[in-house]
Amino acid sequence: MPFIYNRSVYFRDTDAAGVVYFAQVLVICHEAYEASLAAFGINLRTFFQNSELAIPITHASVDFLRPIYCGDRLLVYLTPQLASETEFQVKYALFVDQQDKPVSQALTRHVCIHPTQRKRQPLSEEMQQWCQKCQG
Repeated sequence: MPFIYNRSVYFRDTDAAGVVYFAQVLVICHEAYEASLAAFGINLRTFFQNSELAIPITHASVDFLRPIYCGDRLLVYLTPQLASETEFQVKYALFVDQQDKPVSQALTRHVCIHPTQRKRQPLSEEMQQWCQKCQG
């Protein structure tokens, strides 16, 4: 079952046209990613300061299906998928309130590396379990 993140759209998220600035959609998706890790019980401080592994984003894309406005209530559906022992991707579907069609969709790809050697390494058991639990 995908993880669902609730978030209001704030004025700071919008551009001069009054709609969500394109880069903010990825910010919102990353907030959902962090919230899903925390909800799974992963300590974010140690996760992001880990000296043995890092999981950078290697690709990000966003499709905008309709405008998102200040005051909209977003539901972000986050679904990770293991791609290999060293990689996963996260699909995001953003809905306004309880509408049945997404207003935006996004994708991020992540790879697990050793932070100083910059070489791929297997994902931790904890991250593999997170991927499997959020997949359903």
